[in-house]
Amino acid sequence: MNAPATTDLPVVVIGAGPVGLAAAVHLVDQGGEPLVLEAGRAAGAAVREWSHVRLFSTWAEVVDPAAEKLLAPTGWTRPDPATYPSGGDWADRYLQPLADVLGDRVRLGATVTGVSRSGRDRIVDADRERQPFVVHVVHADGREERILARAVIDASGTWSAPSPAGGSGLPALGEKAAADRISYRVPDLEDPAVRARYAGRRTAVIGAGASAFTALAHLADLAGSGDGAGTKGMWILRRGISGSTFGGGEADQLPARGALGLAAKAAVDEGHVDAVTGFRTEAIERDADGRLVLVGEDGRRLDAVDEVIVLTGFRPDLSFVDELRLGLDERLQAPVALAPLIDPNQHSCGTVYPHGHRELSHPEQGVYLVGMKSYGRAPTFLAMTGYEQVRSVAAAIAGDLDSADRVELTLPETGVCGGAGLFDAPDAQRSDGDGGGCCGS
Repeated sequence: MNAPATTDLPVVVIGAGPVGLAAAVHLVDQGGEPLVLEAGRAAGAAVREWSHVRLFSTWAEVVDPAAEKLLAPTGWTRPDPATYPSGGDWADRYLQPLADVLGDRVRLGATVTGVSRSGRDRIVDADRERQPFVVHVVHADGREERILARAVIDASGTWSAPSPAGGSGLPALGEKAAADRISYRVPDLEDPAVRARYAGRRTAVIGAGASAFTALAHLADLAGSGDGAGTKGMWILRRGISGSTFGGGEADQLPARGALGLAAKAAVDEGHVDAVTGFRTEAIERDADGRLVLVGEDGRRLDAVDEVIVLTGFRPDLSFVDELRLGLDERLQAPVALAPLIDPNQHSCGTVYPHGHRELSHPEQGVYLVGMKSYGRAPTFLAMTGYEQVRSVAAAIAGDLDSADRVELTLPETGVCGGAGLFDAPDAQRSDGDGGGCCGS
């Protein structure tokens, strides 16, 4: 049986997070028909997993203008644009209503397990670009489905693939065996069970970005509370402490982001947290009491801790797009044309140049990685960047190249997501990862 003309097929969007839903809205605006496939049971499933964390972007910066326009006839109004939502607020008060408006265009409990060209693996050249994409899906009830698509927009993010504790990018020796005492997320200390896990305990936090700042500030607050006596943090840094370690502070154009760094600095200055610098974890061992001992590549052994929180960034899961011909930078795993623009060794959030469909394109025409996934391992992403990405991509898919090429974006400057500096230079700003981008924490 011949495949239908690709123009009659939907554009499959992978992920019903902020950028995926925005992509669907812009496709509708262009007269297209999106089909959003979300592995979770609700829109913004990944965002809901950090529902307790407050964003450092305001409501004005995390609502897509086209989405707001689509929501307006339902009576939806954007919350106070000057206030800061939590992840839960963002999901409940914006993402879920947006998914509801999109209706049957959003399918929940649908996990994408593979994307290819119909009848063509990645080796075959013949007639390749005339074939539709084929998307393999497993539903929550175990049913499998094969969906043909005109184009594919992968907005699945990086939340499912946190980076390990090991200083070489690989799990530390013993890291998997110690999984019962290791977390890769900012803990919700308002949850009584989670609070009991950390109260009165000694916890190591590995990481140097906004998520690490948040965890350190939360541990310091716990230490100063009535039920937190004896709580102590150990901050593991792969570099030394310099003027840029704590971010932009009061100079940050996103004030809440700057405040995170100041809170982390206060946690150290007030003695709630001890900083260990120049330490790259090679192994995690257990002592006789079952506590964890971090061993560095230089042979140092740190005092035992009860818990470890690893916040060294995220990386894209490329396994289900492996049959596509992607052009990815060998370092960042971002599209080759985008990578130089977001390299954390050179750029902060505010110095990333506007970009759209051309920078996001691949040798496999019609496939785009957008949102956090487009940044690969770079920790410099803002929600507003993703919204502009998908506006441009949707226009390109619709054939409106004038609109697709007209990319305009002004980002706030920061010292938090900056790079520039030699690997071991003591005054170098970090480039070794963060907790998931600059839109929140």
